[in-house]
Amino acid sequence: MAHRAPGTANLDWANLGFEFRQTRSHIKFVWKNGEWSEGELVADPYVKVHIANTGLHYGQAIFEGLKAFAWQDGSIRIFRPQENAKRLRMSAERLLMTAFPEDKFVEAVRRVVADNADYVPPFGTGGSLYIRPLLFGSGARIGLNPSDEYTLLIMPIPVGDYYKGGLSPVSALVIDDYDRAAPRGVGHVKVAGNYAADLLPNLLGKKKGYPIGLYLDAKTNSFVEEFSTSNFVAIDSSGAFVTPRSPTVLPSITNKSLMDLARDEGLAVQERAIPITEVKTLREVAACGTAVVVTPVNRIVYRDEVIKIGGEDGGTGPVTAKLYSRVRAIQQGEAEDKFSWTVKV
Repeated sequence: MAHRAPGTANLDWANLGFEFRQTRSHIKFVWKNGEWSEGELVADPYVKVHIANTGLHYGQAIFEGLKAFAWQDGSIRIFRPQENAKRLRMSAERLLMTAFPEDKFVEAVRRVVADNADYVPPFGTGGSLYIRPLLFGSGARIGLNPSDEYTLLIMPIPVGDYYKGGLSPVSALVIDDYDRAAPRGVGHVKVAGNYAADLLPNLLGKKKGYPIGLYLDAKTNSFVEEFSTSNFVAIDSSGAFVTPRSPTVLPSITNKSLMDLARDEGLAVQERAIPITEVKTLREVAACGTAVVVTPVNRIVYRDEVIKIGGEDGGTGPVTAKLYSRVRAIQQGEAEDKFSWTVKV
């Protein structure tokens, strides 16, 4: 697929940050009368919708997040879009929304990235093109029913390297007076409302000086679930890579990648229950997600207890650093893509 050269848009590539920036286009699809439209590239960042749409009234809104990278040879690669296609389908099915076909999703992402290729940060800057697919009910309903129309928007946004000076460990606050998701609810899918529920506890934690919050399970308040917008991963006392197994945790594509790489490094990988009481014995802890790959956590505050992770120096653990470097190297074409994770535009 032909495209403009990456990194040729007139942007300050060294100071992008992680925020919305207007690009040439987003791509829009509409499902109506039993079929999806062919999709159109749209320059206008505003969307006209019916005042009774189910996305706003009843929360029929789901989204994804993935990235595209410029490689040294001038090509552009998207990281694991097939996995986002699967997860978008799972989220849609849970909310009785019409799922977008997985094969068409990957092609749609390629199409919008190609049209905005000059907005992909150039190789060597550490930046990427963040891609945000959003699917919502756009048909009119006043009674509680699934929509008869759905709109999928896929918007590309150039973002910078989250860690310009290398990995930076943070402190986390255990949130035990709010729940992220209910058992048998929608915590396992990427529903917009899950993030709205986190806004207040997230703000309260930040006011206390904690960049991220850590949720416990809603039923017993005794097992680790996940961070506000990221999965919880750790290296336990035996040296195994561990992450919570819970029906209310969103399956992270970054976490899935880290588990594959951990196995490749010879580590045991365990998806299991992690009691909050076990945290004090963990060698390393990190939050993982699309935006940053991993955020090392060197201190966790639980009620009146301050739990230090990884010794007194408080630096990034060696396994976390290794796995982070491997993911980044594959994403940017600096290491062999032995798992066939990247898709060329």
